[in-house]
Amino acid sequence: MTLARYVHVMGRGPGRSRNLDQAEARDAMRLILSQDADPHAIGALLMLMRYRGESAAEIAGFAQAIRATLPIMPEVDLDWPSYAAGRTRGLPWFLLAARLVAQAGARVLLHGWNAPQSHGADTRAALPLAGIAQATTPEHAARLLDRDGIAFLPLECFAPRTLALLRLREVLGLRSCINTVCRVLNPARAPAAVQGVFHPPYRALQQAAGQLLDQPDLCILKGGGGEFERNPGKDVTLFRLSAGLPLETVLSPLLPAPRRLSDTTYPPDALAALWHGQLHDKSATAIVTGTAAAALIALGHAPDAAQLQANTLWARRLHPHSTPFTQGA
Repeated sequence: MTLARYVHVMGRGPGRSRNLDQAEARDAMRLILSQDADPHAIGALLMLMRYRGESAAEIAGFAQAIRATLPIMPEVDLDWPSYAAGRTRGLPWFLLAARLVAQAGARVLLHGWNAPQSHGADTRAALPLAGIAQATTPEHAARLLDRDGIAFLPLECFAPRTLALLRLREVLGLRSCINTVCRVLNPARAPAAVQGVFHPPYRALQQAAGQLLDQPDLCILKGGGGEFERNPGKDVTLFRLSAGLPLETVLSPLLPAPRRLSDTTYPPDALAALWHGQLHDKSATAIVTGTAAAALIALGHAPDAAQLQANTLWARRLHPHSTPFTQGA
């Protein structure tokens, strides 16, 4: 069977075309990953999905097919994807939030790919400044998780064919659904996951895809540049799954006035300075603790107590063994 069948389903014309169901999407991605599909058909399918609007069933089916090709992954408590371009954000303060959550006892796997940036938003370059090690293989990630409780695993190190699909944006000139698929992929099948989006409608889309993928606990927010990073000067609505059931949770602002995340302009080494107490910035600190609180909610912490827990974790970050919090506390 060729991919042409699925291009035909989606491109027959008004009144006759339709989205793929989950089984069809899974089979289509299986064909793509087997490298038996014609490159022209792959581009046609992805652009038809973009034109029609990707469905939760298509996203879930694609993710299932990719998961079936992955190597053995480490044991993880929290999945944290990072696939935003970063053009509308400042420093990746969310990395400090992920490290904070790891110090609370959760095993956090960051994974992703970001196009190289010419400013401080280059997430991969910021990793060492945030005190997070980058893995080269899933086995290496497992060792780093045992040592640090957190690791960053680049997409090319566990799903190179998926990266090739993601980079078709450079050929087609448009974002494809692969960006969304990578966010919901959860390659290590962590029971809890966080996801950021840039466009608000994707919160509900990814929430529905999470249900189809049997994701137990999930927290999605509109974040800085599309990353899972909270703006502390605004109300934020978390699109969640709790024990597989959908719900929404609204968090109140942490600061008195709205502020764009990119307004906090510091050189990249400000990440290390903030963590070690050499930089004092209420906005940057609120970004970190607010993002950490949202991640704690994904891990099962009560929404009305998560911010206090995140604040306490931050106050004790340089003495982590004095921190009593555990997953779901």
